[in-house]
Amino acid sequence: MSQQNLNIFVLPTYSTLTLAVADGSKYNPNPPSSPTLEISAPGFDKVIIPFQINNVNILNSTSLGITSGTDALVPLPDGIYQMKYSVAPAYFNNIERTIFKVDNLQERFDEAFLKLEMMECDRAIKTQQKVDLNSIYFFIQGAIAAANNCAVADANKLYNQAQKMLNNFMKNGCQCSGTNYVTNFY
Repeated sequence: MSQQNLNIFVLPTYSTLTLAVADGSKYNPNPPSSPTLEISAPGFDKVIIPFQINNVNILNSTSLGITSGTDALVPLPDGIYQMKYSVAPAYFNNIERTIFKVDNLQERFDEAFLKLEMMECDRAIKTQQKVDLNSIYFFIQGAIAAANNCAVADANKLYNQAQKMLNNFMKNGCQCSGTNYVTNFY
């Protein structure tokens, strides 16, 4: 008796413009026909696209139906992406995945982090900014972990908190007092 195991996983692309979905399936003895990936990006209609088996499939705003083929690519929205990988014949089971894409927020976090090293602040303020960035990073990772465990409401709540904290951090720059660090860690 042959074993058939479908599996897909998302790889980091380090780009806000793309999403990489890899096939990690075991096809024995013969590969399937008609592989498709049904995917919904946050705020957009579900699309069904051909899926290349034993390969990494790179998706963008055009393939996800966000832009047309004549438009320039745009950053993919952050949020919950739901995927369903299906193949024929029927002895394969479908597989579903839910991921939380945070590349846009991560890009802004990286920008804030790089600015931290260039700011000319006193030690307490610079240390406070590191504490603030660590807290923001903690919320981003919490959002991802919550989504990976099907806690969508918690994921959105944590993501929104990270975004709020990052907006405040970017707006205030080197204006913080450093008192949180001095009070809690010194």
